[in-house]
Amino acid sequence: MAYSAEISRTHPSCFLFLIDQSGSMSDVFSKTNTSKSAAVADAINRMLQQLVIKCAKSEGVRDYYHVGVIGYGNGGAKPAFLGAIAGQNLVPISLIAKTPARVEQRTKKVSDGAGGLIETTVKFPIWFDAVNEGGTPMKEAFTTANDIIRNWLGQHPDCFPPVVMNFTDGESTDGDPLDEMRNLTSKASSDGNVILFNVHASVRSSNIISFCGAETTLPDQYAELLFNGASILPDFMKKVAKEEYQYSLPGDAKAFVLNGDIEMIVTAIEIGTRPANLLR
Repeated sequence: MAYSAEISRTHPSCFLFLIDQSGSMSDVFSKTNTSKSAAVADAINRMLQQLVIKCAKSEGVRDYYHVGVIGYGNGGAKPAFLGAIAGQNLVPISLIAKTPARVEQRTKKVSDGAGGLIETTVKFPIWFDAVNEGGTPMKEAFTTANDIIRNWLGQHPDCFPPVVMNFTDGESTDGDPLDEMRNLTSKASSDGNVILFNVHASVRSSNIISFCGAETTLPDQYAELLFNGASILPDFMKKVAKEEYQYSLPGDAKAFVLNGDIEMIVTAIEIGTRPANLLR
């Protein structure tokens, strides 16, 4: 059965995030003071922190995953990690745990035990920053992703398939990326094909479409491109969507979001980074 390979130190899997860093990502979500670029950066930095915790054992952080973040904008498509791991395409999670670029102090509201909320200070590791400048070279980003995933699969032919998540707010400015998307999702380990999420962010978020099937009418060709390039959600991800987020999804539901707000971006990351086969 596809997507059943065990994830372990000897058989790791990988996550690759493609982040639109174009100028329009500086736009601020309605009813918030947060830009699209900052929301995506915070969500992925938080996910990295949670992934470190998930892989932590008594003897240290086990390399169940290798993770990459590729930013695409004014400088083309390139690795977005900062600090000691800058310039690397995929980094083992134990090295990520050791090398945040910095640790910020953030405020967080928590329960006071009496039905109210109080603010507390928490440490928030930063591995990459929000950037928003230039155009949207999405085709180059997927060409880069294809090279990275090809190399990974060559070294890990029997792994739990890689998950690639693309976050964007605009049309590609360097040509049609659909062939590169399809090239990516045609790649496979012995356990199944690469899973591609296309997540579109909008400051208005007035008509969010998420994890829909082919029967859904999409508003334009750009939305259709992202939908057509995305993978069909595997059953284990549909299970997460149903049990934790109360989604009722069609059988052909795609790993696709249109007009996503901050909460939808976080939900997509949660669904996309929750393989059920992690060795405990």
